[in-house]
Amino acid sequence: MSYRRASAGGAFVGANPLVTEPLGDSVRSLDPLVLSLLVLAVVGVVLGGWWVIRWFRRPPGARLQRTLAGHDAVTVLMHPNPDPDAMSCAMGVAKIAESVETDATLQFSGEIRHQENRAFRTVLDLDLESIEASSQLAADPVVLVDHNTPRGFTGAQTVEPIAVVDHHPGNGAGTKFTDVRTDYGAASTIIVEYLNDIGATMADEDGSSGFQVSQELATGLLYGIQSDTNHLTNGCSRAEFDACAALFSGIDEDLLDRIANPQVSDDVLQVKATAITEKRIEGPFAVCDVGEVGNVDAIPQAADELMHLEGVTAVVVYGEHDGTLHLSGRSRDDRVHMGETLRHAISDIPMASAGGHARMGGGQLSVDHMNGIGPSDGISREEFEQRLFSAMSGER
Repeated sequence: MSYRRASAGGAFVGANPLVTEPLGDSVRSLDPLVLSLLVLAVVGVVLGGWWVIRWFRRPPGARLQRTLAGHDAVTVLMHPNPDPDAMSCAMGVAKIAESVETDATLQFSGEIRHQENRAFRTVLDLDLESIEASSQLAADPVVLVDHNTPRGFTGAQTVEPIAVVDHHPGNGAGTKFTDVRTDYGAASTIIVEYLNDIGATMADEDGSSGFQVSQELATGLLYGIQSDTNHLTNGCSRAEFDACAALFSGIDEDLLDRIANPQVSDDVLQVKATAITEKRIEGPFAVCDVGEVGNVDAIPQAADELMHLEGVTAVVVYGEHDGTLHLSGRSRDDRVHMGETLRHAISDIPMASAGGHARMGGGQLSVDHMNGIGPSDGISREEFEQRLFSAMSGER
């Protein structure tokens, strides 16, 4: 049996292929149940499309708030050894969670060692919990701040965050919400925009009511931005300046001063002194091995110190702690992308990792693997330093 298409306005008629009938008659002849299901499907498509459009037209802060509202409790997870930017982001997410009556627990792995970071936590009286394994997460729904891939604790690879807020490069994403802005200088800037999205006001604004940003949170966010941009001099976008302006009326200057000017320990000063006196300089680049250190946070501080040397545009400082070499690099040289420089320098050393931004980078490598354990011939520290100089100068 052959079939032919009906004329315009008709339809295929299976019972008799030579007979056609108007489309309206065909619809009327459908089984009532089939017709009802068809109507429901059309309505579902329309409503679904409307919901999707409405969801994505919401500002990011409102979408994060709605995501948090779907859970009774969440874990706000900072990166290992959190800095002020990570801690202030966690504070901000906790405040947004509070606005929708969702409990938030702030957690991190590693330690808070840098004197500036310890002062930030103490002065702002932050309730932060340290974890060593995924089983210690306070709640299964996890929000990552200032990093986009869980790391630094046992079972980190099994964690699937519901939300990610970050400004670092990476492929990590949340199952319900992802906002990664690599053109921003600080993740705290993103949080300030979220607070504005949901109508938050500074606590001391005249006539303000409803959802308010406390002086502690405003101060923390401002310092988070300052610390990640070297006081608004490195890696800033317009958004950083706008965020600082928005926060200015709500900060506590005394709290800000206490965070920014903590006492410095003797071991940090010793590492800085070693970097200054033992550095190697080739052209505009400096490299220094500061030896065994008790506080690895002294290494990036020593790198910052070397950047003050006249004529030096890029530096790498490294030191050893518990069998691991810790690297920290800084650059104000447009020819030197520090994250790529460090990644290239350790590329053939097993179990080593490094990366970062154009202006700032870091890395770690095992001393044993550097000496030849594993599938490599090993490399001496003198050879490694020469490799660092070559990487900064663009040689391969």
